[in-house]
Amino acid sequence: MKYYIIAGEASGDLHGSWLVRGLHQADPDARVRGWGGDLMAREGMQLDVHYRDTAFMGFVEVVRNLPTILRLMAKCKRDILAFRPDALILIDYPGFNLRMAQWARARGIKVFYYISPQVWAWKEGRVATIRRSVDRMFVILPFEQAFYARHGIEVSYFGHPLVDEVTDFLEGQAPDRAAFAERHGLDTDTPIVALLPGSRKQEIRRALGVMLEVAQRQPHRQFVIAGAPSMDPECYSPFFARARSDNLHLVHNQTWPLLSVADAALVTSGTATLETAMFGVPQVVCYRGNYLSYLIARRLIKVPYISLVNLIMGEALVTELIQDDFNAARTAAELDQLFDPERLAQVQSGYAALRKKLGQPGVARRVADEIVSLLSQKVARHGH
Repeated sequence: MKYYIIAGEASGDLHGSWLVRGLHQADPDARVRGWGGDLMAREGMQLDVHYRDTAFMGFVEVVRNLPTILRLMAKCKRDILAFRPDALILIDYPGFNLRMAQWARARGIKVFYYISPQVWAWKEGRVATIRRSVDRMFVILPFEQAFYARHGIEVSYFGHPLVDEVTDFLEGQAPDRAAFAERHGLDTDTPIVALLPGSRKQEIRRALGVMLEVAQRQPHRQFVIAGAPSMDPECYSPFFARARSDNLHLVHNQTWPLLSVADAALVTSGTATLETAMFGVPQVVCYRGNYLSYLIARRLIKVPYISLVNLIMGEALVTELIQDDFNAARTAAELDQLFDPERLAQVQSGYAALRKKLGQPGVARRVADEIVSLLSQKVARHGH
């Protein structure tokens, strides 16, 4: 069978790569095309558009890039019609993907959605669009099942894909601390603080300046920026020029190796907060958006936390510094707390409970099996 997948950002490329692998295992004749990145291509998906060209975020940024987005949408429709897939599989990226779901459903294409838009946080009206346009939703957060059930929608929950992805990395690819330190010019005995300022230019611009101020205040620690794979390393140069700090380092496309050796982390909100928790690294969650986007979001968002860690746990396990609270003095003080043994033990205990909530390994394969099974039922029905 033929599958067209749309993933519009780095995390979607990672989860999508495991799904592509699962589809090839569940359906040996699978042909897969779509939008994504290098990881999905490596698993055998033919790439029509790279996520580098599609990562827009925030109300203001989307409006500014609207002509580009509309051009990409028209191209995507042409690609799907030319490929004639048995199913369209959408991965997160809701502003774009929900429109594609409506368009595809109207043309009789089976639509599966892997990784739900955060409709439980805001834009609950999108639930009606999902009910009309999506044949089956595969959710990855434990509380999403109950949310959709309240809206009369049956969804499938097989666990969170990070369970597989992080376990696989730690068992096979994680470097030891001494090797990592030597490779990147770090001192083995000095604490390592990972800086995860995001994977988009807007995020990095707003977060990294404050993070580097923290580094200047704490010369007794090493601060290592996790350069995003989607970003040119040169994007980080202006920050280094301003920081003038000896304890500052940059590693590129090495986020997981960095997390596997880090003692603490400053992390912008998003999937990275969950990744950091899965690696057992105590963290401070930092977020600063475009001010107008932030004001709009604050009025619309209905959940008590912004980090996935706290949302899944239903409590403030990790500290969140949002907008004006995300400043150098406050962030440095919260980072100091993470090195307190009592606070560290509390965080690690919470992380252990979090891992239990995220399900057993084999997530993407179970999703792929279900997709193939649902499509096979359709084929069987049409065969009679």
